Amino acid sequence: MTSSPVLPPILLVEDNPVDLDLSLRAFRKKRFANDIQVARDGEEALAFMDRWAAGEPWPAVILLDINLPKINGLEVLRALKAHAQFRRIPVVILTSSREDRDLKEAYDLGVNSYIEKPVSFSKFMEVADQIELYWCVLNERPNP
Repeated sequence: MTSSPVLPPILLVEDNPVDLDLSLRAFRKKRFANDIQVARDGEEALAFMDRWAAGEPWPAVILLDINLPKINGLEVLRALKAHAQFRRIPVVILTSSREDRDLKEAYDLGVNSYIEKPVSFSKFMEVADQIELYWCVLNERPNP
């Protein structure tokens, strides 16, 4: 009997309880095969780097909000992209910020994609479809 391969998790970094609930409901409704891990602030997000270094599976993708308490999302992105190994993890900014300077800085720091958070659940479901299809199914990842 062969076991199916363990899929890498998705790391969702979101502090807003309403947006977090919306995201998790959309992922459950879509029946993502990947586990969803949650960090509620930038400090929690960066703590995952120690967990990965200790052998936990790297995420398939990190969905990162910009406006986070303790350490903002752009600083989290900066730390990830400065790390010799973890810079390979795809990062998608998923934020309500429409600031041009945030968009430019995110790309300057090496973000893989920048998506404005949809307001309605149905629109978020469309985004969830695209995230799963592209980042979890189609995208080729290097081995850790």
